[in-house]
Amino acid sequence: MASQKIGINGAGIGGLAAAIALRKLGQDVVVFEQAARFARVGADINLTPNAVRALDGLGVGEALRETAARPTHRISRVWDTGEETSRLAMSDEAEIRYGAPQLTMHRGDLMTALEGALPGECVKLGKKAAEIMPHEAGATLRFADGTQDDVDVLIGADGIHSAVRTALFGPEHPVFTGVVAYRAVVPAQRLSTPNLQAFTKWWGPEATSQIVTFPLNRGREIFVFATVAQESWRHESWTTPGRVEDVRAAYAGFHPEARALLDACDDVLISALYVRNPLPAWSAGTVTLLGDACHPMMPFMAQGAGMAIEDGVVLARCLAEADGNGIPAALARYRAARFERTSHIQIGSRSNAWLKEGGNADWVYDYNAWQVPL
Repeated sequence: MASQKIGINGAGIGGLAAAIALRKLGQDVVVFEQAARFARVGADINLTPNAVRALDGLGVGEALRETAARPTHRISRVWDTGEETSRLAMSDEAEIRYGAPQLTMHRGDLMTALEGALPGECVKLGKKAAEIMPHEAGATLRFADGTQDDVDVLIGADGIHSAVRTALFGPEHPVFTGVVAYRAVVPAQRLSTPNLQAFTKWWGPEATSQIVTFPLNRGREIFVFATVAQESWRHESWTTPGRVEDVRAAYAGFHPEARALLDACDDVLISALYVRNPLPAWSAGTVTLLGDACHPMMPFMAQGAGMAIEDGVVLARCLAEADGNGIPAALARYRAARFERTSHIQIGSRSNAWLKEGGNADWVYDYNAWQVPL
């Protein structure tokens, strides 16, 4: 593509991945981020081999490996008996099979690596989009600080409540699942349960209840994720404190090893979980979407970040091959390359049954965003 100005609204995981990929392929990129500065927010990130391979192509994989843990296995266990129903080898075996391991880490470590791969002048902080006006030649963004900017191509990487998506297709109407999720991080030395260095999922008596754990920070910390069915809490945020007593009470009937994980938690964060249907269209003219802006996921397949990273790579490849008049066609190729996969995972994440009793993970993990046909 001839040199054009590509704007990305949102400096989250998908937006930064897309920016790095576009620059790697010779494109001029500017990222608009509403936050006044980068901050270490969020708790965990689970990067399965498909995501790690895409990040390796961006040149940030080595930095991630310095702080990440490499889960030994992906294990499923029954909530009351503790019986294992599946055990999938990861770590070195996954690297041999898929070309990359699974890495689990603090979200802040991933963001730091992505931020460090972009020159400072590529990211404009404190730019909250107040109005987005697509037009034939690109898009104009007006920001809350009174400034504005024009771009030839606009990518909405601005998350679940995407302003770019709203500008293109109007407001969304997500459906509350009746399920809330709790997250916590615990020092590994406080736990004596087995398989702490594995990704372990305790499957509850209903699909609404499970406990997931995996290591962070080279195994020195353990991330704990649990879901509970209830109707009263409906706030969608990953930074709201919850009551650890509530989640412990909800899992009082679980196996002692599962309960020990919750007993070790001093505090938790709480969020309501909402579902969205696959979005029929992702683009209009020279404006498009990626990641949660077009296919927000339930967390049960651990693919939200991975899909955003894959989107960024595939979108960059499509734009790099386009000429100035071929942007809409390039964006159509991008959606065509990604829609079936992301929709399959988006719907599959709702059912919360993937790998419960074994099965083939290859269709998720053995995907190479750098080489998939466009």
